[in-house]
Amino acid sequence: MDPAVRRTLGDRATAARQELACCRACPRNCKVNRLANETKVCNTGRHPRVSSAFPHLGEEECLRGWRGSGTIFFSMCNLRCVFCQNWDISQKGSGPEVNAEGMAGLMLSLQERGCHNINFVTPEHVASQIVEALAIAIENGLKLPVVYNTSAYDALSSLKLMDGLVDIYMP
Repeated sequence: MDPAVRRTLGDRATAARQELACCRACPRNCKVNRLANETKVCNTGRHPRVSSAFPHLGEEECLRGWRGSGTIFFSMCNLRCVFCQNWDISQKGSGPEVNAEGMAGLMLSLQERGCHNINFVTPEHVASQIVEALAIAIENGLKLPVVYNTSAYDALSSLKLMDGLVDIYMP
């Protein structure tokens, strides 16, 4: 990671948290206060739901390598495609709510298990929370490349938050 980006992680996490007060994480611009656990289209309040986190051996070969892509699947995708290949994961709200420390712990655990990267799947509506968690994980030794595996329904402000933190964008 670029040293200049590393130096700004704390400020970036603070800015990301403030974005949740009037949510514009995606083009729907719901403007709800997710810090107060308000929800709208994505049904996600302050903390995201993580449907699963594991070394994924079914991802694209260039990502999975021989030890897997450290995939963190988020529930409640904001796009709601009726033809979604991951409907059960992305729409049913499965999995526990995970705070920034918990998500950082998932990343570090996937790194310890030998995964080649950290791969966030359907992250559009939780970009701010990812930035918060990345700041903690990097501070605690995360060194893996980050994959942002998106359905491409992102707000420009969310992508700007991720600038310099993401190594591979996968729309």
